Amino acid sequence: QVQLVESGGGLVQAGGSLRLSCAVSGSIASINIMGWYRQAPGKQRELVATITVGGTTNYGDSVKGRFTISRDNANNTMYLQMNSLKAEDTAVYYCTAKIRRVTSWSWYDYWGQGTQVTVSS
Repeated sequence: QVQLVESGGGLVQAGGSLRLSCAVSGSIASINIMGWYRQAPGKQRELVATITVGGTTNYGDSVKGRFTISRDNANNTMYLQMNSLKAEDTAVYYCTAKIRRVTSWSWYDYWGQGTQVTVSS
């Protein structure tokens, strides 16, 4: 049983801030790279940011300088701090993680259910 649950989405005005959280639970042996993706209606899912176990980060061009990804390895939780939000940031944001379960030697990608972020202009 592996579960990823996002929280923190909602409605915010342009220029505002929001912090998303992703909590991972279950029979987990290891969590490798984690990340955030987003998808707006009629558009393809796009990379927002990724972060390794050691804290190395990678950001999509559209969010560089505005968003910050972080993780708390002790609590199996990842965060996305979103500042200077724009209407173009409106999307469903998905948490993902590469996880090895205690019953497996293989790594698999797991996804959360998504959380809606709506930015009004």
